[in-house]
Amino acid sequence: MNMLTTNPPAARLTAAETALVEAFSAQIGELPGNGAVIGTRDRLLDDLKKSGLPTRRIEAWHYTDLKNLLRAIPEAQATAATEAVAPLVDGATVLSVLQGVADSRAAVDGVDIASLKDRLVDGTAAAGLTALDKDDAIGRINGSFVRDGYVLNFPAQAEIAAPIELQARHAGGQIHTRFPVSFGEGSKATVIERHQAVTEDAALVSSISDIVLEEGAEITWIILQQQGLADTHLGQIRVKLGKDAKLRLFVINAGGKLVRQELRIEVVGEGAELTLRGVNLLGGESHTDVTLVLGHNVPHTNSTETFRNVVFDRASGVFQGMIRVAPDAQKTDAKMACNTLLLSDEADFAAKPELEIFADDVICGHGATVTDISKTHLFYLMARGVPENKARAMLVNAFVAEIVEELEEEKLVEALEDIVSAWLEKHA
Repeated sequence: MNMLTTNPPAARLTAAETALVEAFSAQIGELPGNGAVIGTRDRLLDDLKKSGLPTRRIEAWHYTDLKNLLRAIPEAQATAATEAVAPLVDGATVLSVLQGVADSRAAVDGVDIASLKDRLVDGTAAAGLTALDKDDAIGRINGSFVRDGYVLNFPAQAEIAAPIELQARHAGGQIHTRFPVSFGEGSKATVIERHQAVTEDAALVSSISDIVLEEGAEITWIILQQQGLADTHLGQIRVKLGKDAKLRLFVINAGGKLVRQELRIEVVGEGAELTLRGVNLLGGESHTDVTLVLGHNVPHTNSTETFRNVVFDRASGVFQGMIRVAPDAQKTDAKMACNTLLLSDEADFAAKPELEIFADDVICGHGATVTDISKTHLFYLMARGVPENKARAMLVNAFVAEIVEELEEEKLVEALEDIVSAWLEKHA
């Protein structure tokens, strides 16, 4: 009997997946890069095409079904011009990336700066265009399409007094940026990574910050995301902490329609310390997912992670936090907490803290809470003449301010508290 065999049909691409493939075909001739970079871009896009956007069947994306949530891709070109604005903090040095294009004149005393575009053209950035694992959709999208950004090198013992603001502003379209940054031994600096929409035109934004802290570096890094109501923001920060390095990482999400912020952190040097704090302000029908994977790989390291979430309207939020302690990472001290104010019956928030421990001499813990405003606290304020709406706003502000105030730098705290207060006033 003759048997007719056929290959299984290829998976059907969604409209968004098809738009990504078509956008790559349309842009490949103008994307910067030498032969090695173009080859890497081709492979990343081909992998994305074969696997498709991640669905809830993939554990790391269980609460953010990107294939279903990302419905459309905007046109590549923007409809309005963008320009740099005053920095978040007076005296900060602004390195602007406007509509995905870095300022070629950017300079900071004591810091080596190059445009990522130049590093793509000469091929030295090729090795960094990688997906971290088979489920790294952000790495694949960004590596396929990235056009520009800044490459920053802080020399050993450099102490940069004024904050540096990476100011990424757009007016819709497709924006893909990258910031490879190395902090030399004993260096000290504060960096503000600020993403901001200036129009209501829809945008697809991907951004990766690839950060290395050498021995003894002490760094504060702040991610402030203020995308528009129609924007998709796919952010990823990759960090390696060396011996005795100290990183204070603050993440504030206060915008975007669909947001996925990944924090991929590897502690690779003894004595390293990580302080991670996050604030997620969610309203309307937005969906925001913060996913942390933290690896303690060597002995005698510390980390604390605390996130505060405020959820209004029909918004949905996700916090996934995984702490992995390697077999050799004895004397690890790691603590993680996620606290959520759920202020609407139609809103939802999923918290998934996890520990994966292969060492026996460690102190590790995690916890998560979801609640409404305390009726006791509300009654206390109202009994003293504070109107209910104002009392609620005061309590929500206090819930978030406790995290922001840990920054300690007065100017930074005031600037971020103003942003939080303005957001709450608008949504509450």
